[in-house]
Amino acid sequence: MESSELTYGSDPSGLVWGFVFRQGQPAAPIGASEAIRWIEREAGASSSGFVWLHFNLSHVASMKWMREHARLPEEFFEALQEGSRSTRIEQAENTLIAVVNDVLHNFSFDPTDIATLWVSVTEKVVISVRRTPLKSIERLHQAVEGGAEIHSSLELLIHLLRDQADVLIGIVRNAVAQVDDIEDKLLAGRVSRGRADLGALRRVLVRLQRLLAPEPASMFRLLQKPPHWIAEADRQDLRQSTEEFAVVLNDMVALQERIKLLQEEIAAQINDENNRSLFVLTAVTVLALPINIVSGLLGMNVGGVPLAKDDGGFWIIVALVAAVTLTAGWIVVRRQKDN
Repeated sequence: MESSELTYGSDPSGLVWGFVFRQGQPAAPIGASEAIRWIEREAGASSSGFVWLHFNLSHVASMKWMREHARLPEEFFEALQEGSRSTRIEQAENTLIAVVNDVLHNFSFDPTDIATLWVSVTEKVVISVRRTPLKSIERLHQAVEGGAEIHSSLELLIHLLRDQADVLIGIVRNAVAQVDDIEDKLLAGRVSRGRADLGALRRVLVRLQRLLAPEPASMFRLLQKPPHWIAEADRQDLRQSTEEFAVVLNDMVALQERIKLLQEEIAAQINDENNRSLFVLTAVTVLALPINIVSGLLGMNVGGVPLAKDDGGFWIIVALVAAVTLTAGWIVVRRQKDN
């Protein structure tokens, strides 16, 4: 039981899963020890095929294994430690280093449900590293296990980026459904917490856009001067996947603008309700003012109070107060209609 908890769902080296891809054959599972022998035997060979190893960074042994056996550039380990985690793909000699942001499986529009995946791609070896289980990389894992044909290491990275775009499309659709529901309630006049919900949703979308949008500069440099082992077809696929991802991000920007307009509409509706409440309160105060003044004057304990000894004095005062109150009410109603 204790040993199972310490491995965090991976083997003792921190490897969650591994696959070897050979030309014309489905991907075959591979363990850490087999991966070491494959890297030593095939990494420098001219034969086709590559290996994909996925590690859990929460496992303390994973970093040691990668430093000793994976032949990763130092820039990759620096990317694991740096604070900037915006999505980008950079080149370090003949290695591509990708920083990809993804969401957890049970994503609930909470900013804490966004995490980072690091990927190192060479012609023969793909290393991916994460701290928590993420949705896009799991989709890629299921596709590989299902027999998806992947012919090169860069094609595997492109497949991951497209899976990430599909996940983002699902998030946008869920967000649109929530916005539609709030908008329907707004039109029906039944909005209670809509403004707060829209604000939280908008903050999450802004964070997603900031983290998931690929850095244009890094993509431009890569597409202009890719490593020598990248085929022209893979280069075009990478450009196309980037363009498709940009379309999804544009949809997210449009959704943010729609949320902003709804927030302004709800704010205007709340202001109108507050103005009506304030008007009612002012009207009641104005209508009650004559009787309060008269009762205050007639209630003073001094001599000379008018109509004090008149038998009809009470009704005279009542009629006077009623007339003044009705006149004030008529003025208030007329001004409200004019506005």
